[in-house]
Amino acid sequence: MKVKPFGLSRDEQRRELDRIRHPFRIVVDRAKNPFNIGTIIRTAHSFLAAEIVLLGTERWYERAAMGMQRYEHVTEIPTVEAFLARARAERWRLTVFERERATTDLWRAELPEDAVLVFGNEDDGVAPAIVEAAAEVVAIPMYGINHSYPVVVAAGIAMAEWARRRYERGRIVVPRAAGPRAETRGAEAETAQRDANPPGEPGAGPRRRP
Repeated sequence: MKVKPFGLSRDEQRRELDRIRHPFRIVVDRAKNPFNIGTIIRTAHSFLAAEIVLLGTERWYERAAMGMQRYEHVTEIPTVEAFLARARAERWRLTVFERERATTDLWRAELPEDAVLVFGNEDDGVAPAIVEAAAEVVAIPMYGINHSYPVVVAAGIAMAEWARRRYERGRIVVPRAAGPRAETRGAEAETAQRDANPPGEPGAGPRRRP
């Protein structure tokens, strides 16, 4: 699936997307399946994460990202020690998703505005040093007899829960560039949305939860 052009260069599109990004980050303690990393990047783009941090040096499958890595801030950090140094320097509050060592579940987790959501690889989970540094260790509830969710699914569930708490209902965001043509496109999109969702009715736009 190709991204429809907005009449902007790629750099301009990235700048416009940066204006409307969410403040949370996704961290993957490098998944051993190279396809999973690309799929997580694609999913994180759908939620406009501020940054996607990949730990380790394993290669990943770019085609699985469907080109979305070009519009995202993907940072590769080679070691756990380097990651923890940055986390301390920037005062990140780490929310680690690790079923076996969980202290709470997803429905009760804090998931702050600037959450740093950390996921492990399929075999070893999240590195013990990162778990020790976490503010919360979270389990996603499961109701079957299987052992865990695929990491891609877990990341998608966590991002969806972060967004659900902040938006009553989803809304399509139309990136705008400077200039009359872009303003016209934006105005047309807003008019169409108002017609579809009159004021006061459910779906009339994002609203903060009290």
